[in-house]
Amino acid sequence: MACYHTSFQITSDRRPTFDDVTEPALEAVKKAGLTDGIMTVYSQHTTCSVLIQEQSDDVNYWGTQFILQDLVNGLAKLFPTCETEGQYLHPGPKHIQIAGDERQEKAFWSLNTDAHLRSVLLGRSVSVPIIDGNLQLGEFGRIYFADFDQVRARERTVRITIVG
Repeated sequence: MACYHTSFQITSDRRPTFDDVTEPALEAVKKAGLTDGIMTVYSQHTTCSVLIQEQSDDVNYWGTQFILQDLVNGLAKLFPTCETEGQYLHPGPKHIQIAGDERQEKAFWSLNTDAHLRSVLLGRSVSVPIIDGNLQLGEFGRIYFADFDQVRARERTVRITIVG
């Protein structure tokens, strides 16, 4: 059994962002040289998700596809955007202190509890079968890397593993 790993960077904005990572995933299949197996696309970041969704041709003024904005809107009803301390139990004062002391984080960077909860709900990876060298995404399926953190722009790592 062969295994192939790769990763690449995405820079997110200070709002929920979605990056279509289907093309890098397809390129990884070619580079891996495996015709049959399974691909996992994974986020190591706890405020991010990886999901499969169809491409929506319409976009809002920010360039976010309507179907993905609908997802953000629906998730905001379950987990409202964290706007001030005390809105959620997390982060507490101990977390804020440790984040500042050990990682030089600004206190307001911890106002992203909604992003953590959204990420847990949607998951941080997808697995896609590879048959005869083709990702089995269906007719309209695309792979998206979602960053729900709204406190700062960040550089994120997308990891791809192929086993076959």
